[in-house]
Amino acid sequence: MVATLVVSLSGIGPSTLARCADLAAELDRRAVPLSLLLAPRKFVPGEPLDWVRERVRGRDALVLHGFDHSADPCHRAVSLRRRAEFSALPAHEAGLRLVAARAAVHRLGLVTDLFAPPGWLASPGTVVALRRHRFAVCADMAGVRDLRSGDVRVGRVRMVSEHWGHLSGVGRAARRGGFVRIGVDAADLDRSGVRDVLLESVDLALHHGAEAATYSSTDSPRGSTRTSTPSGEVPASSR
Repeated sequence: MVATLVVSLSGIGPSTLARCADLAAELDRRAVPLSLLLAPRKFVPGEPLDWVRERVRGRDALVLHGFDHSADPCHRAVSLRRRAEFSALPAHEAGLRLVAARAAVHRLGLVTDLFAPPGWLASPGTVVALRRHRFAVCADMAGVRDLRSGDVRVGRVRMVSEHWGHLSGVGRAARRGGFVRIGVDAADLDRSGVRDVLLESVDLALHHGAEAATYSSTDSPRGSTRTSTPSGEVPASSR
């Protein structure tokens, strides 16, 4: 089986743009596209927007990364582990935020049907709302869900740190023909160790024959391992 490699970048903004462009240039030299994660209400138009527009006109993919990353948009008690914006929302409230986020993306002159929740945590209600609003993909912590078929491509996202131990998991997944998902926040790229570990991870995956893709191009990858999940709605308590 052939491994698939997806690299995602979040935290794009005026203060991080130079580091984002540097990383993108390094990945371009390796023919590896980026999945650009964007929270539209937090995104400031200007040079970063011009850069994103230029990147998505090429091979890169735009991924809706929540709306504004508010920790508890419903003002309900949730555990500390699940305080990310879409981690505990029922379907109706998730849908309202998705409509607002999509409208904000359109005002920026962009469009996408790909979604990655903040913290990589999506409630069952969020998945229902994504289907209702005709999103194609939901990339969460454990895998990537095709919202049209219900299939899930299993593979956890690995957020890059300065620890080189990150490499062992990438190498194992690539050798086994698995799904290698590497994510980084642009704010962390000012630490040279993070940049080095990310590029070393990409090089290792490519060395083992991984094929580079984005979250818009993982629907039918060669050698994929999938699990099927019911495409029906979740119980009413999650709506």
